[in-house]
Amino acid sequence: MKDPQEKTKQIIKEDIETIRAYADCFGVEMPDLDENGEVVGLPGPYPREVAGVVRSGYRIYELGQKALETGVPCLNPILGRNSAEETWKESCDIYKYADMYNDTIFQFVHSEATRHIDPLKGRELIEQSRGKGGITPKGEREFIQMGGGAKHPVRINATGDTAHINILNALIAGFDGTDIGPVIHVHFGGRGIHDFRTKVVNGYKAIQICGENKIFAQLDTHKHINNIGGTDGMAIAMCLLAEGLAAHGGLPWELSGIQMNVGGNNLYRDLAIMRAFRHNMLSKSLIVVPETFQNPPANLIAEQAHFARMAISAKLGGANFYRPKAAESVGIPTGDSMGQAVWASEDVFRRTYNPGIESPVIDEYESMMMDEAFAVLEAVLHLPSRSLKPGCLTEEFWHQWSDTELIDLIVEGGKSGMMDTPRAGGWDLKRYVKTNRDPDGITRYVEGYTPLGVDASRCPITKEHVTVHIEKPPTRKEKIVLATVGADAHVNGINVIREAFQDAGYDVVFLRGMNLPETVAEVAAEANADAVGVSNLLGLGVTLFPRVEKRLKELGLRDKMVVWAGGRIAEKEEEHKYYEDKIQSEGVGFLGVDAFFGPGSDPQACVDCITKAIEEKKKNR
Repeated sequence: MKDPQEKTKQIIKEDIETIRAYADCFGVEMPDLDENGEVVGLPGPYPREVAGVVRSGYRIYELGQKALETGVPCLNPILGRNSAEETWKESCDIYKYADMYNDTIFQFVHSEATRHIDPLKGRELIEQSRGKGGITPKGEREFIQMGGGAKHPVRINATGDTAHINILNALIAGFDGTDIGPVIHVHFGGRGIHDFRTKVVNGYKAIQICGENKIFAQLDTHKHINNIGGTDGMAIAMCLLAEGLAAHGGLPWELSGIQMNVGGNNLYRDLAIMRAFRHNMLSKSLIVVPETFQNPPANLIAEQAHFARMAISAKLGGANFYRPKAAESVGIPTGDSMGQAVWASEDVFRRTYNPGIESPVIDEYESMMMDEAFAVLEAVLHLPSRSLKPGCLTEEFWHQWSDTELIDLIVEGGKSGMMDTPRAGGWDLKRYVKTNRDPDGITRYVEGYTPLGVDASRCPITKEHVTVHIEKPPTRKEKIVLATVGADAHVNGINVIREAFQDAGYDVVFLRGMNLPETVAEVAAEANADAVGVSNLLGLGVTLFPRVEKRLKELGLRDKMVVWAGGRIAEKEEEHKYYEDKIQSEGVGFLGVDAFFGPGSDPQACVDCITKAIEEKKKNR
């Protein structure tokens, strides 16, 4: 009789040293090998009882099917705090609002940011970034034992270098689902320290583990590609490639979901994306989330109007799941504020009539998106031009390649520039494209800057006048070092700042994401920089930013360099106003910097401020 966990055990054997490093780093017991080299300590697949509840990814799938039957998307709130106790307490506040409607929700428990990093190769970075951004691996297990997921199914996020190891922990803990983002977005977003191939291979391992153990997987995400300037067609193509690996990895389509953004600023565009996915994906669930980079009001009441616009799109488009509020605006939400967002979205859903909107504009948008998506897929898969049609991407289609052949094609596509976004964070990707977010809310390419190797005639081109940022030799002698610090892969904002300083003529040394503060200071010293800018969006700034200053002082350079920071100081929603008031009353000295620019800051104002500060430093030397 075939072992139902054969692939899982083989993966554990292959990556046992990484698993042992994970166990040691995070203080949890993980599967291991006995004296005969056989796997021990691996619990059975789902369905399996944990803490008195039978866990299974099918619990989530059933909620998604109910949403289709009723026309009311199942709510998928996000909340994860640093400890199990705090996460459980805040989660109970969400559940109170769900109980008002006698609803079952699908909770996304956010894990701490260190999940992005390989524990075998990035331990120092992990250890210096612990306890921020969400719940710990140990806390995941404790949360389930406290009652997490008993009524409301739960998933944990596992994206990063070693998603498959994080998913093993979730299986042990008792989470019904996870996200992987295995093939594309995790690397394009810059998460982790590994190369693209390693992440694709590890993502495929994660798919296999989810398939064998009946874990619901948010397979890949249009959202994150969209967030870094990617077009809808490019994001769709990347998600469909992830499905290609899922076809090989044995993930049941009932246990697979695709995540996508809605912008709320063009209903026809939102409906077109949802229909493009519905008409072409094999996954049974569409997880719709509100777009995060529109700078909503940084106010817990005012922001609800922002998210309500997007809830309407989710309802009219027939989403299986909807996240009622993003977590990036003013910090990790409290249970009460997320609960009120659940309440608000539920009210929108129940009071919005869905007439089944049809329009040639929706059809035109969908056709445009899929024409680009098919052009990208044809280039990546080395298929004849215009050979792909809606509905052709069946499971049999993907099996014309072996899994290793498909991985090779995906990696080649990323590294050659066929798959590309303007602000991709992965260090080994070829970048070329330039895009523009047009007034209709659709991201299109600037003419002459479409993906390399992809038929340009099938890529949407903006008609707006766009000044293209082109890296050119510096015209100033001043040098700037830019980096994110800690286990933070959010490089969108710092990329904007990089472009602003390059356009101003500065010589910019860009270290991308995931850096130790001391390393940034040392690079700045070696480069003889005039200023160093660091960013963290996870609330680690109070701890990490002063370490840049400390190291510069040790090197005798602090008085010679301007130090500034960006991102979000407050990790949690309730801390946001405290730090705003502290900066207003005390200034930014407690951060070890000369200036601070939070989300939504004007890049030119940042350039002007730092230019003036550099000039002042020079006068005082």
